[in-house]
Amino acid sequence: MEAVTLSEARVYVGTYARYNNGSLFGKWLDLSDYSDKDEFLEACRELHKDEQDPEYMFQDYENIPETFISESWLSEKFFEVRDAIEKLSETQQEAFFVWCDHHSHDINEEDVDDLISSFEDDYQGEYNDEEDYAYEIVEECYELPEFAKTYFDYSAFARDLFMTDYWMEDGFVFRCA
Repeated sequence: MEAVTLSEARVYVGTYARYNNGSLFGKWLDLSDYSDKDEFLEACRELHKDEQDPEYMFQDYENIPETFISESWLSEKFFEVRDAIEKLSETQQEAFFVWCDHHSHDINEEDVDDLISSFEDDYQGEYNDEEDYAYEIVEECYELPEFAKTYFDYSAFARDLFMTDYWMEDGFVFRCA
């Protein structure tokens, strides 16, 4: 998954009328310049003030997951989620979108604070592979003598962990809900 940084989100805003008449006239708007969707739409109205009742066309976008945008729609929750995940590190933000996609969370409907809290409960960290995570679990949770660690089957332990209690995607480990 390509890293997404909502604080750097931008949208190229044109209109359907212009597009249908062969024009790609529009402008890139940085969503960090707006505190909410109303402010963003006001900027769109100002950009296309020469049209009566323009239908905005988001012809291109960067750093916005598809769950937030389409050619003719921007989620009401985009700005709320953007502000809420600012507290997370860049790696955690990337993991957040992996987690949302995996659980099919409708971030447009759910309470953002509850969503972030559930993510923080489930997110375990970034690891090279399942066995790497299993090794850490053994180190943190079991007091095995050094000689026993050389006989311990980390691969089998990882397999068991990830069959029921955990899942991994793009190097991120999450607890199953």
